[in-house]
Amino acid sequence: MTASTPVLQLTDIRKHFDAVVAIENFSLDIYPGEIVALVGDNGAGKSTLIKIVSGVYAPSSGSITIEGETVSMSSATMARSHGIEVVYQDLALADQQTVYMNMFLGRELTNSFGLLDRKTMISETQKLVDELDVRIPSPFATIRDLSGGQRQGVAIARATRWASKLILLDEPTAALGVAETAKVEAIVQSLKSRNIGVLIISHSLDQVFKLSDRICVLRRGKQIGIRKTSETDKNEIVSMITGV
Repeated sequence: MTASTPVLQLTDIRKHFDAVVAIENFSLDIYPGEIVALVGDNGAGKSTLIKIVSGVYAPSSGSITIEGETVSMSSATMARSHGIEVVYQDLALADQQTVYMNMFLGRELTNSFGLLDRKTMISETQKLVDELDVRIPSPFATIRDLSGGQRQGVAIARATRWASKLILLDEPTAALGVAETAKVEAIVQSLKSRNIGVLIISHSLDQVFKLSDRICVLRRGKQIGIRKTSETDKNEIVSMITGV
């Protein structure tokens, strides 16, 4: 792979549910270290597209290519095996468990005796939250005792731990206040330096213009266009979203 090879390439993706067309002829490349924002009104097809990339839905037609290799994204497990991780709005964290156990949820490390390797999991968790500047009390903190922003930080850190190519973020700051939103945005920006591609869904155009390199607009399942963030403005994007 070279720097000019997309980590993800979607070509002519189409998805229908019986007679209802949810996504029509969608194509997009995402490169290492690039943040692409996916925007559109409710019902535009953004979440459907995320579910196609993450293996929850199979596309009705079209192709998905990872680092130049065409793949069949038939399940969420398949997507994870290709280095793709998702952070959904509900975070999918285990509230009763500690931060470090959530970091390795379903992928726990074991030692040569088949026992949980808690020492390594705790160490790796501490290192990662330090690198991403996720401000939690400690890896031993219980998820239910954390603030919304801290939980979101843990969810993104977990995705970063396991993603080698692409992280999908579905409204990562929708339920957060101003200060916590800024903190999570800083964590997202730090992913660029790790050479991971990021596809982010956000209703906040302020956030989109702050974080993204390019903006892709969906309207009623149709791809309206892609713009370099530095070469467009909010008025054009709103017009593309609304069709007005």
